[in-house]
Amino acid sequence: MENLISLVNKIQRACTALGDHGEASALPTLWDSLPAIAVVGGQSSGKSSVLESIVGKDFLPRGSGIVTRRPLVLQLHKSDEGSREYAEFLHLQRKRFTAFSAVRKEIQDETDRETGQMKQISSVPIHLSIYSPNVVNLTLVDLPGLTKVAVEGQPDTIVQDIENMVRSYIEKPNCIILAISPANQDLATSDAIKISREVDPAGERTIGVLTKIDLMDKGTDAVDILEGKSYRLKFPWIGVVNRSQADINKNVDMIAARRREREYFASTPEYKHLAQRMGSEYLAKVLSKHLETVIKSRIPGIQSLINKTVAELETELSRLGKPIAADAGGKLYTIMEICRLFDQNYREHLDGVRSGGDKVYNVFDNQLPAALQRLQFDKQLSMENIRKLITEADGYQPHLIAPEQGYRRLIESTLVTIRGPAEASVDAIHSILKDLVHKAMNETPELKQYPALRTEVGNAAMESLERMREQSKRATLQLVDMECCYLTVDFFRKLPQEADKGGNPSQSIFDRYNEAYLRRIGTTVLSYVNAVCAGLCHSIPKSIVYCQVREAKRSLLDFYYTELGKLEQNRLSALLNEDPAIMERRSALAKRLELYRSAQAEIDTVAWAK
Repeated sequence: MENLISLVNKIQRACTALGDHGEASALPTLWDSLPAIAVVGGQSSGKSSVLESIVGKDFLPRGSGIVTRRPLVLQLHKSDEGSREYAEFLHLQRKRFTAFSAVRKEIQDETDRETGQMKQISSVPIHLSIYSPNVVNLTLVDLPGLTKVAVEGQPDTIVQDIENMVRSYIEKPNCIILAISPANQDLATSDAIKISREVDPAGERTIGVLTKIDLMDKGTDAVDILEGKSYRLKFPWIGVVNRSQADINKNVDMIAARRREREYFASTPEYKHLAQRMGSEYLAKVLSKHLETVIKSRIPGIQSLINKTVAELETELSRLGKPIAADAGGKLYTIMEICRLFDQNYREHLDGVRSGGDKVYNVFDNQLPAALQRLQFDKQLSMENIRKLITEADGYQPHLIAPEQGYRRLIESTLVTIRGPAEASVDAIHSILKDLVHKAMNETPELKQYPALRTEVGNAAMESLERMREQSKRATLQLVDMECCYLTVDFFRKLPQEADKGGNPSQSIFDRYNEAYLRRIGTTVLSYVNAVCAGLCHSIPKSIVYCQVREAKRSLLDFYYTELGKLEQNRLSALLNEDPAIMERRSALAKRLELYRSAQAEIDTVAWAK
């Protein structure tokens, strides 16, 4: 069981060292889940004397006004009989204090270092460990004394500030409240009882301690309070008799003071029947045993909380990404690695591992054929246009057998309209490739981490796609132009010759341009153009895939990589500039994760009774 208090002591020290003080923040807190005994009392209630009696040493600052201005986490460790007593502060590791007057001074100095000389208060705790054969294993949190007025030099808000700090500790369900009340004052006016009643109305977490019993007016006693008749708590009240101010001034030995305390309760008729459960020694044993019991009951819940929080912290840290290297080589490697991840995500879209690449095929399988089918060639193959082009092509001498030059001009003027769907297909693929860039960027968390790099990589990808589009457009339109400049002769040789003859030679030359003749010419041209369209339906996608899709997969950022190697370190650093809030968040999460992992390890090393 003793291991349990030591376990919580270690975790509490880790909490303080890594910035977890239980304050409200955007980070998970382990501090709040740890069982603790908070010492609460008004000024001049005897709170400091009770703590010193439990420890058996004078070590707390004393004086008028608000002396305790920061929480003091006091961890007592029982050492072997005959071993030397000493104290250690968490903020001064490996320095042992054997003179407890020096401990008092260090508490004062460390308080001033945090709060300044203006008697402000701070919620950042001081951790003090005391090792002695004369103590029990116990952890107490000494809180600033509750007060009703601010002294000179303190802000008017300090009264409420202290109450808020005390409340933030004792309202936690894992907190045991040690409420210190002086017996020579009406219990109804006790600051400690008043605030503990608000957060623990049933008195299930409150242990009442009555001080200054020996200073009560003659003829009065505290029996009703100590027997739980005046104010009932779940645990019996415990009375203590501390050293008087005169004893403190004379440096009366603490062992002698404890003996005098025992004698007082044993010899005073009113308290003789309660003597066995009175005094500071008994109080220390009760607190130690109760703290152990509470810790044991809370350990499974603490383990579950730690495991759950570790997983959550790791997930968020993974999302925020790793911190960057300091040297130029490390920065360049980081940038290249991020670009590689982006490139991989982009290729996966095109290869079908991720969604979006199927839209490319849809352009070739549906959009391009539909666009070619919509080309009705009405204007090019109208009777008027056919007559006009045939006549113009004949020049001053009409054709003899077939209007070959007229055919060529008709076919060329018709095929040129295919450039529109061909160019539209290039642009449609370009638009899809651009959309996939945005998708791949959004799916690369590291690019979200570095906005400047994200912008530059995006711009570089878009510039590459633009160059590929221009190359693809040239190549694809060349396919159409090739069809315009060289006609497939075999197609016309296989046509029935009569269809292309001028008719009866005895007819007038002008009669040869009749409607039926022109319609046969239009039909022949349309058949050839349709055959060309069928071929282009296959060759245009090949050209686009070769010039755009394949190149986007192979060399989207190649030009950027070349330029990247020329950048100086300050430029590389600028690319890896993060949002300061993200950097701060990552650092805070890393510290908090370190805390939870250390707590995890501590719990795993402790074996407790099932």
